[in-house]
Amino acid sequence: MYYFLKMKTSWYKEPWAWLVFTLPAIAVVASITTYFIANYEPDSLVVGDYYKKGKAINFEISKIKLAQKLGMQFALKSTDNELVIRPTGIDRKFPFIKVNFYHPTLAKRDFELTLTADANGDFRHHFDKKITGKWRVTLSSFKNDWRIENVIYLPQTEFISIIPDLTVAN
Repeated sequence: MYYFLKMKTSWYKEPWAWLVFTLPAIAVVASITTYFIANYEPDSLVVGDYYKKGKAINFEISKIKLAQKLGMQFALKSTDNELVIRPTGIDRKFPFIKVNFYHPTLAKRDFELTLTADANGDFRHHFDKKITGKWRVTLSSFKNDWRIENVIYLPQTEFISIIPDLTVAN
């Protein structure tokens, strides 16, 4: 009748006791680990003022439409820590272009370049470290009157086309 009161072995020798204690312990360790992972590098706020950003979208689209109208096209290649941007769709030459690299998840990795054309009309930049992965690249004039955006994956051993496309614009 009182069989459950008579224990033949110690509690720590019973496998069911360890199962009962282990599952909650694993849950506690997993939750603490998740907390530290989530707070190690908190997400950055992408856009602070959504209303202003929404109003600026039409202005940005007009820059892309102007790039389409002017026939702006470029070819981009990045190998051996060297970036080469070659104008392909236009005959006129311009001395500067602005190139912005936006990382899809880490805002601290974003950077901007202002490049000048070499004797061949190409725009070149040599990086100190290797740039790899997915990037949103924005090309614009020094006056910022036209703009081209594309998503690229670096490194690129062959030239890829960078053309104005409204579907890629944010």
